[in-house]
Amino acid sequence: MEPERTADKPEAIARATISGKDAWYPENQRDGFILRQLVTKDFKLKYRRSALGVAWSVLNPLLMMIIMAAVFSRLMGRADDSIPNFPLYIIIGNTAFNLMSDSTSRGLMSIIEASSLLKKVKINRWVFPVQKVLFAVVNYAFSLIAVVLVMIFVQYAPSVYALYVIPGLFMLSVFCIGLSLFLSCAAVFFRDVIHLWSVFLTAWTYLTPMFYSIKILPEWLQTLESFNPMYLYLTYLRDALLFRVNPSLELTLGCAGFAVASLVIGYLVFRRHESKFILYI
Repeated sequence: MEPERTADKPEAIARATISGKDAWYPENQRDGFILRQLVTKDFKLKYRRSALGVAWSVLNPLLMMIIMAAVFSRLMGRADDSIPNFPLYIIIGNTAFNLMSDSTSRGLMSIIEASSLLKKVKINRWVFPVQKVLFAVVNYAFSLIAVVLVMIFVQYAPSVYALYVIPGLFMLSVFCIGLSLFLSCAAVFFRDVIHLWSVFLTAWTYLTPMFYSIKILPEWLQTLESFNPMYLYLTYLRDALLFRVNPSLELTLGCAGFAVASLVIGYLVFRRHESKFILYI
């Protein structure tokens, strides 16, 4: 007999989820179990054979902050005197934007990469894009350690307003889940989306006040930024961590509105077309 292959990690996970006691899990508990296994697998694979391992989740935003602060502090750091600490301004924006960028880029490919598993095992397809977002959220949680280290280094200790990071992160995560559901569906039918999304992310990066103040933009562009969801999420997190104020009701409603709209649209599109995935993957 031909020995069973074990190299295919998704298939191994799937067999584990439907064997033994796991076969008797209710559907919602089974999905939760699969999500945990997939997040754990991705986390181990990302840092496999790395000398520093998970420490890179902290070091990477720190190193990026140092580079961007060195480049942009002199150019744009004095454009807005209301920013109390420009390096901290950069790292808060950079880590939050990377959460969106990383989760959607991974979510975009989630269905295609799971094609071999979806052809053999009956499993809810939404699990795969959602898992990519949860993995990015875990990485972001480690990145917050870098934010705290910077705050301590510059003697700018977190205040009680830092608790607003929790609802801010939740709304951003919901927004990313909706985007990932939509993009993963689109990529199955139109592979050009894979290439276009990377270009779009580059443009979105520079159009979002991540490493510069919004005050250097023309007034008409400042007005348009209110329709940029990532600008709203970055502002929400900066209000909580940097400016030490309550995020305004208008800002909160804007963040929640984009999160709900993204989730509803992404879910409806995904739900409508997921039955056809098997014909295209």
